[in-house]
Amino acid sequence: MTTAPAPTLILWDIDRTLLYVGDFDRQVYREAFADVVGRPAAVFPARGTGMTMPLAIQGFLRDNGVAEEDIADFTRRMIEQLPTRLSGHRAAIRERGILMPGAVEALRAVHEHPDLIPTVVTGNLRSSALIKLTTLGLDRFLDAALGGYSSDDPHRPALVAIAQRNAHRRHGAVFTRANTVIIGDSLEDVRTGIEGGARVIGVASGTTTPEQLTRAGADIVLPGLKDVPGLMAAIASGGA
Repeated sequence: MTTAPAPTLILWDIDRTLLYVGDFDRQVYREAFADVVGRPAAVFPARGTGMTMPLAIQGFLRDNGVAEEDIADFTRRMIEQLPTRLSGHRAAIRERGILMPGAVEALRAVHEHPDLIPTVVTGNLRSSALIKLTTLGLDRFLDAALGGYSSDDPHRPALVAIAQRNAHRRHGAVFTRANTVIIGDSLEDVRTGIEGGARVIGVASGTTTPEQLTRAGADIVLPGLKDVPGLMAAIASGGA
């Protein structure tokens, strides 16, 4: 009797891997900060770090001189506002947002492969992630319900296990490092895979260089997503 091959869970990062919304994330941070704190922010988070949104907001508040005793409450209040504020920029994101080169073709190839299960693991809140994906038309290539989001856990490596459990409940297979792959552009994506239990395909489409991704421990590093056969071969390679 022939045993069907075990499926592979593909965990896509979103920002700078699949799409780029420019300064809209910073804009909603700016709007929420002014509303919650009562004054404009002067310092903003670094771009392209891959940090989860709750941790980025905590650092944002501290960098702007918010008292430590107010951090937890202000973080909660800002998080409550961010998806609604981002949704208010949908039309501008649709007009000015960017699909990373090769993203649609790569997503389609993974989506259509019978042994691959595509979802996301991202530092975005679930609602914010879905706003970005739906606004730029990428949600059709992903089973977003299986994903791991910073609204599930602010510790990004923990999101791998969340997605693996979700996929197990849906598909019945057991997902481990052997059949889970993260595709992302940042050092946080690499750390997430190493600590969370997934192989990592680094994509040098963001602010992190191929050399940095390699030194951080990515199993395979690609210059981008335009070489779809190369990406599919990397997924199938088992990290060798």
